[in-house]
Amino acid sequence: MSITTHRILVVEDTPANIQTLAAILKQQGYQISVATNGKQALDVLARVQPDLILLDVMMPEMDGFETCRRLKAAEQWRHIPIIFLTAKTETTDIVQGFELGAVDYVAKPFNPHELLARVNTHLTMDELRRSLA
Repeated sequence: MSITTHRILVVEDTPANIQTLAAILKQQGYQISVATNGKQALDVLARVQPDLILLDVMMPEMDGFETCRRLKAAEQWRHIPIIFLTAKTETTDIVQGFELGAVDYVAKPFNPHELLARVNTHLTMDELRRSLA
């Protein structure tokens, strides 16, 4: 059985969070791309096709909700699973994230084990969805 290396795009504006996420994900063998705001994420997506996106909500230039809206509106990106990773934990924010098409919503500060479990679950579900298509 071959092991596929998944690429994850981390969209986060806080350097300490980027470092933490990159360390956790790289330790599990994931390839990481980073964008520090939504506009930059769209630029990165033009070059890199990630298997999953971890998306902060509160960022400069373009927030995570608008970024998600644009990703789900684009044919070439709408299939990529998006997990919001944010301190915005009001029910209205969580519901908005799901309504925009996110597959999950993880609150900051996050537990690394929980985050990895959710990432693994959504990557597996996406692989199964693609194999059935």
